[in-house]
Amino acid sequence: MIFCKCFYIFVAYFISMSHDLRINHDSEIPKYKQVVDLLLSDIEAGIFKIGQRIPSINETSEDLLISRDTVEKAYVYLRKKGILESVRGKGYYVNQVNIHKKIKVALILNKLSNYKRSIYYSLSETLGSKASIDVFIYNYSVEQFEEIVANQLVNYDYFVILPHFKDDDSDVVRVIKNIPKKKVLLVDRNMELLKDYPLVYQEYEKDIQTALEKGIDLVRKYKKINLVFPINQYYSRYIVRGFQIFCQINNLPFSIIDDLQETDFIKGEAFVLISDDDLYRFIKICRSKGWKLGKDIGLVAYNDNPLKELLEEGITTISTNHDEIGRIAAQMILTGDFKRIKSPFEFIKRNSL
Repeated sequence: MIFCKCFYIFVAYFISMSHDLRINHDSEIPKYKQVVDLLLSDIEAGIFKIGQRIPSINETSEDLLISRDTVEKAYVYLRKKGILESVRGKGYYVNQVNIHKKIKVALILNKLSNYKRSIYYSLSETLGSKASIDVFIYNYSVEQFEEIVANQLVNYDYFVILPHFKDDDSDVVRVIKNIPKKKVLLVDRNMELLKDYPLVYQEYEKDIQTALEKGIDLVRKYKKINLVFPINQYYSRYIVRGFQIFCQINNLPFSIIDDLQETDFIKGEAFVLISDDDLYRFIKICRSKGWKLGKDIGLVAYNDNPLKELLEEGITTISTNHDEIGRIAAQMILTGDFKRIKSPFEFIKRNSL
């Protein structure tokens, strides 16, 4: 009986992993991910049944001519996904055969905006048919966020969270830590109290400095530069600090404006606008005065989108790549390779500066 069982395992092993040609050593796909795909294919084909032991890490390493660490990474990945389970001293066993179940992702946003839509579309496109995404809005409120988490905790494999709150971060951290850590992916904002969590983030203070520095020659055309920063909309205060440092380093006259009024419009000055509402009002007032952007007055908008490329022959922007944020987040979910990555930030020169 023992002989038959061992023989069956040997045959299954031989059929499924009998030569190294199934690993493409020249492929851009990581070798551990290729091992994952091979095992999933064998499980789908019925070679390995639920409850059955799969070949050991050493056996698979020798058969595929790859390192033991690579195989172990693949096995651990599948264990975290619930497809395998490990028994100390015995090895790995098939725990789940329904391997094509869609990954369920909860995307939790502070509000809807153009750039958050871009993140959603990129996330969705990259995940493709392998996942379904539901969107939840918490309107900057910890209470609403906590209610969403409490109600949905068991319903999703991953929680992709954009953490922008009007309340103290300690309350936010408490709620996030109620979610199993392996399910959490933070996006957009780096929270100092969650340094060991995976993250795709903007670095607001440095981003605005480095982006405006790329357009310094254009900025110097103007006698003053103004940052319009509506404090009641919960934008990161690090944007203000970064702007101030940029102006001080470059010896530029500057001001910070909370509530943009028509009296703030002065010919020969430049403006950096954070809010799209302020942007549209700015354009309307400039039109009423007959002023041309990039000549009579300068304009830089925060967060790029296709509309800004078309408005007024092109609006100069400073912006992270929102599509790239969504793509990176999706790749982490698909590969299980979670890490902390800074998103790119760009100065996009157009005609308004």
